[in-house]
Amino acid sequence: MLRSAFFIRLISIVILLHVYIGLRLIPALPFGTPCKWLAALLLLASVLLIPLGMTARNIKKQPLSDRLAWVGLLTMGFFSSLLVLTALRDLLLLLLHVVNGLPGGATMPKADFPAISALFVPLLAILLTLLGVYNARRNAPVKIIDIPIAGLAAALNGFRIVQISDIHVGPTIKRDYVEKIVSTVNGLNADLIAVTGDVVDGSVPQLEADTQPLSGLSARHGTFFVTGNHEYYAGADTWIVEFRRLGFKVLMNEHVVVDHDGARAIVAGVTDYSGGSFDPAHASDPEKAMRGAPSDILFRLLLAHQPRTALAASEAGFTLQLSGHTHGGQFLPWQFFIRLQQPFVHGLAKLNDLWVYTSRGTGYWGPPIRLAAPSEVTLLRLVAQPPAV
Repeated sequence: MLRSAFFIRLISIVILLHVYIGLRLIPALPFGTPCKWLAALLLLASVLLIPLGMTARNIKKQPLSDRLAWVGLLTMGFFSSLLVLTALRDLLLLLLHVVNGLPGGATMPKADFPAISALFVPLLAILLTLLGVYNARRNAPVKIIDIPIAGLAAALNGFRIVQISDIHVGPTIKRDYVEKIVSTVNGLNADLIAVTGDVVDGSVPQLEADTQPLSGLSARHGTFFVTGNHEYYAGADTWIVEFRRLGFKVLMNEHVVVDHDGARAIVAGVTDYSGGSFDPAHASDPEKAMRGAPSDILFRLLLAHQPRTALAASEAGFTLQLSGHTHGGQFLPWQFFIRLQQPFVHGLAKLNDLWVYTSRGTGYWGPPIRLAAPSEVTLLRLVAQPPAV
């Protein structure tokens, strides 16, 4: 019932935003009435396609379900760009109007500027959508990050951790996409692979064939996994069983000790920050994950899907936290809003004595679009930090 009410409110907002775009662009278009009616019909189609893309997974018939998801989610991405550009156009028109009204201010551009800009907005939105699809669907590039660790054991100097996160196998990400990720990861000669949640967007019966290539991930000390919020949407318990079948070492508020050429490291993982709201037994707890760990091991790695686990991780005494969840914003305007929820959006940061690395993600969620937030397979190398002089 609550989900239905939320969906109705969301669709109502989407309709109102489409009305805003129509009122601001269509009357100003430099075309006759038939073309303006066509533009209105295209906006109406968008209103219908966006919720269809969001709910297509409930259609059991394949490949119809995935095709409808593709169309609806692409429309959603195009609509997002169209909305942002329409708002920017309005701000520009307002600014020009204010400047034109100032004593001695510049004169307003020629009269056809509103018409030209109204045409330019959807054309630019189409271009951004195509660019975003290319960025999202290409092979995720490798990003190399060196992490300076004070007091790092000599044997761990150069230790290689490969992180993948937020693949979101689902309606638009399938087996071939996953196979490319596995090939990239296995080419990096990792000592340890960290999978920091949101691997799937769907149930095990729907996606087990598409996630099967993940069983081929190979690293000296194995592949470690923690849940993300989307695992809970899709049935976390069944996915945990499936990931273990694929060879993942699932860490649920627990740790293991890894011996690397005589040097030891703690590798811990917590359930998703929101896990407790789905199942009280899955409440995220970095302190519990560290409980019983040998106190003489200085390097302590924590896998935590959401960056906002960092405060508790710092208090628990971890050295490095690897997270995802944010997608780096993925595309406009979400790059700005994600900062309201998470303390870190992407890249390397430090909180007290804790290093936090936030991946932009190896796949994408929802619209198959990435703009100014490229996907990544991350190679993190531990390096000994020189002592302070």
